[in-house]
Amino acid sequence: MTDRRLFLKTLAAGGGGLMLGVLLPPAGARGIAGTAAAPGTSWEPSAVLRIGSDGKVTMTMPYVEMGQGTYTSVPMLIAEELEVDLHDVVLEHAGADDKRYMNPALGFQVTGGSTTMRAAWMPMRQAGAAARMLLVQAAAQRWQADPASCLARSGAVLHPASGRKLGYGALVDAAAALPLPAPASIVLKPPAEFRLIGKPARRLDTAGKLDGSARYGMDVQLPGMKVAALAITPTLGGRLDSIDEAAALRVRGVRQVVRLEDCVAVVADHYGAAQKGLLAAKPTWHEGPHARLSTADIVADMQRASASAAARVRSEGDPETRIASAVRVLEATYELPFLAHAAMEPMNCTVHVTPTHCEVWTGTQVMTLARAVAAKVTGLPQDQVTVHNFLLGGGFGRRLEIDGVERAVRIATQVRHPVKVIYSRQDDIRHDMYRPYWFDRLRAGIDAQGMPVAWFHHLTGSSVLGRFLPPAFKNGYDEESLDGAERPPYAFPAIRVDYTRHEPQLPTAFWRGVGPTHNVFVVESFIDELAFAANIDPLQYRLSLLQHNPRARQVLEVAAREAGWHGPREGRTGRGLSVQFAFGTYMAMVADVEVEQGEVKVRRVVCALDCGMVVNPDTVQAQVEGAVIFGISGALWGNITLRNGRVEQGNFDDYRVMRMSETPRIDTHIVASHEAPGGMGEPGTSGIMPALANAVHAATGTRIRKLPIVAALQAS
Repeated sequence: MTDRRLFLKTLAAGGGGLMLGVLLPPAGARGIAGTAAAPGTSWEPSAVLRIGSDGKVTMTMPYVEMGQGTYTSVPMLIAEELEVDLHDVVLEHAGADDKRYMNPALGFQVTGGSTTMRAAWMPMRQAGAAARMLLVQAAAQRWQADPASCLARSGAVLHPASGRKLGYGALVDAAAALPLPAPASIVLKPPAEFRLIGKPARRLDTAGKLDGSARYGMDVQLPGMKVAALAITPTLGGRLDSIDEAAALRVRGVRQVVRLEDCVAVVADHYGAAQKGLLAAKPTWHEGPHARLSTADIVADMQRASASAAARVRSEGDPETRIASAVRVLEATYELPFLAHAAMEPMNCTVHVTPTHCEVWTGTQVMTLARAVAAKVTGLPQDQVTVHNFLLGGGFGRRLEIDGVERAVRIATQVRHPVKVIYSRQDDIRHDMYRPYWFDRLRAGIDAQGMPVAWFHHLTGSSVLGRFLPPAFKNGYDEESLDGAERPPYAFPAIRVDYTRHEPQLPTAFWRGVGPTHNVFVVESFIDELAFAANIDPLQYRLSLLQHNPRARQVLEVAAREAGWHGPREGRTGRGLSVQFAFGTYMAMVADVEVEQGEVKVRRVVCALDCGMVVNPDTVQAQVEGAVIFGISGALWGNITLRNGRVEQGNFDDYRVMRMSETPRIDTHIVASHEAPGGMGEPGTSGIMPALANAVHAATGTRIRKLPIVAALQAS
């Protein structure tokens, strides 16, 4: 029997050809490796590679593309080992199926956590290599030659000794009849022979985004489709009281008004009419139990919670004894605000419900969760629900949530036509699910040389993973919330980390960078405080604590050198840095800022990183740049506040994001590495935040312990 743990070979339906199902083997999110599933376990292919009789290579992509470059980097792995041109690989969106398209790092069909390349690295290369070996063997048999005398190049098998050549299309049927190579016999190309991996490659999805042919959820058009605009209760826990339905229906183009407990949807021929109908409807609301709730109330509750019993996450080196003998003890409290996702494409979902079927068109990071909630709302079996996925106009964790799909399906159950439900920008921000507020207490004891002898970190905040995946919350905490705090990159003689779970009334969710956006900021800011208290250069202080961590030390040295850490600075300018290990990637950043009249101008950001083997350097650079800009926006201005039970921000005028004219120069330096790939979608967001805050301190002398930075400066 052939080994089914890595590949499943079958004939392509319809026209013959070679089809390989690819197993993405289970692994933990923190240490993903390309190992096979254990013998005897159930097995389903989680991606499909097809080579047709026309030589066309088609891959069913188990992940979604939301700007991170997945739809280029994963095909590069296939194309490298299969020996085809990158542009010859055609992609198809996968359907909703946890068994076939499971993300092995997270246990179900999901794109998130900077896991895609880490999970795909070995299996996708093995799939390409296995297909190549089968095609070479098929050609060798036809020529009655030794397979070792044949080679694959540019979609064909060559026999150099005789000059013979056969394209893949002429070989696929014969290859499909051959037994699969045993996993141990699959020979991968050594890095020295890579033609694609590690080389810059233009993204395959760029042309469609430039000419408008790329399709997002917002682009869905169906025969007879209507469009719905929403008015959602403005207060947390509020509900709909009354509307003037007759007035809404008098608006030209309005066809229907749908009431839900917490919102009203006006269904019309187009979005403009739907919005006018909402204005005419003049909905009123019961404010609910949180009508007087404010951010200050939530923070006061968190502060009280932080003084109560906590889960012990880590305690090593007898920190209590060591701090008692410290020459000096430093303490600080840090606060990070709620943050919205504010993706360029607001939430939207198109749904058509019939008595026997529900069809959903949307951009989502969680296909099977979207299908499950649609089935729950409609009462249909899941096999009678179809979810069509699209490119995402920004995800950042927001489209890991299914509240928008659920609301759209509830509306669609009352509409005879397909209906596209669109959130306005105000809906999108005011009814987001937010990056949690965090309240952290830190304490450190230092010796006569100013070096730490004991480190204490007590975190208080929401457990998003505890809600999203309850089994992951164990012993009073989850690893996602503690990522970057439980095991900082530094060697402390003694360390204690505690966590108090506090769930606010405001709904919380994953936000690009998740735990590290909070923890790296706090750790790197407090390390900077220790360095200044010891009157030691912040770079040298960190390097002295990284003797055991050569990869972290190297990226820090490269970033500092390339940024000219000890170079001249003018006026109210400052330079700050950070170093981190998050999502399997080591990264250091140096930020140069200028501060004038409370405004911060970021002049330059230098990033050095070691993300293991690099598939596409252009994608790595783009991810750093996008994450840095995203992180600057959050660090300088990002702040969702609550007053009288209402989110106060509603658009880019009061929830500010960085503009193109404000974008700094961003230099990215990739440190060569032969380690397994690390994640790149999120680390830059967490790395830039403390680098900025430390640079502001260097420029102004004001220590930023509460974000956003600009508000903290104006309050100082």
